[in-house]
Amino acid sequence: MRIAQAEVVVTCPGRNFVTLKITTEDGVTGLGDATLNGRELAVAAYLSEHVAPVLVGRDASRIEDTWQYLFQGAYWRRGPVTMTAIAAVDTALWDIKGKVAGLPVYQLLGGACRDGVTVYGHANGDDVDELLEQVARFRDLGYRAVRVQVAVPGIEHSYGVSRDKLFYEPADAASPTQATWSTQRYLSFVPNAIGRVREEFGPELRLLHDVHHRLTPIEAARLGKALEPYGLTWLEDPVPADLQEGFRLLRQHTTVPIAVGEVFSSIWDCHQLIREQLIDYIRTTVVHAGGISHLRRIFDLAALHHVRSGSHGATDLSPVAMAAALHVDLSIPNFGLQEYMRHTDETDAVFPHTYRFEEGCLHPGEAPGLGVELDLEAAARYPYRAAQLPTNRLEDGTVHPW
Repeated sequence: MRIAQAEVVVTCPGRNFVTLKITTEDGVTGLGDATLNGRELAVAAYLSEHVAPVLVGRDASRIEDTWQYLFQGAYWRRGPVTMTAIAAVDTALWDIKGKVAGLPVYQLLGGACRDGVTVYGHANGDDVDELLEQVARFRDLGYRAVRVQVAVPGIEHSYGVSRDKLFYEPADAASPTQATWSTQRYLSFVPNAIGRVREEFGPELRLLHDVHHRLTPIEAARLGKALEPYGLTWLEDPVPADLQEGFRLLRQHTTVPIAVGEVFSSIWDCHQLIREQLIDYIRTTVVHAGGISHLRRIFDLAALHHVRSGSHGATDLSPVAMAAALHVDLSIPNFGLQEYMRHTDETDAVFPHTYRFEEGCLHPGEAPGLGVELDLEAAARYPYRAAQLPTNRLEDGTVHPW
């Protein structure tokens, strides 16, 4: 079963997506997501110029061998561009294998460990009252877990607060939007706001909050201690993960569960955090961490150390990556939560899929492979549109993590 063609498709049905379509000599096709938010064309070029030419003629059934060939054979290893490109190939080959076997991918990964994949949505508001309204909206839609973000008074462009309360896309302009940040304002405001949510909705609704890498370890410890009474499921990305020892300091001061990893591209980015049990949820994802094969390695390591999965699932994952994530989520023993941001109707039309939402859970469906297709005619109606992620500065003008 040799690969006959590897085609890179870039489309923008509301936001940019990069998709790799692999076709075998027998006419079987597989899809892989290669979207790297704000750097999409870098991955598209890597695939078109360096990866696609060496795929033609390879045996599509040798998934692990192809992964190792693209990783070890390139010499320049790891990094978000390389690993996103490898992820696209790996995911597409799993899609092909499932179609040839006549089975959904999760069955090839060992079968289901649960009946559905519990997902969380994004509730946000320009003030606490609007946040409460949006949490109620997600609860009424059937969500059992909700991430809560609220605009902080005095901070322009607060992270996680969107104009459209169901669809959030931060990469919104050809030139980066300029946001501002004040740690003091944030720490003084957010704990009480989350407390209001917990008071309103009681103990059963699972609540999460994303700091987005903006605090130092001791600042994050202060936030964690303030949030302990409200029983968060997790506090996400409280500090930049470049200095992983910082999580040890954070652990010494608070028992709030910690989630991190959406920007990680390999198991080597998170092995210390997992091995030393400095986190509770690992948020690596199919599209940015080397595909299904490598994500399983990360989750297997995490399972040995009582760390659960909590994969990233924002709109920069196309339905192809979302479906792949669901197949992995369904099959692993240490699943925690799956982020789920709904796509626009235009995106769903470009990527028709079998996964479905019901009673707070997603299920990938029983179609062979991933259960996602690519409508090339629809994709062609939405050409690439330059879009950058925002940047962030302190009130005095100092550049700060966004």
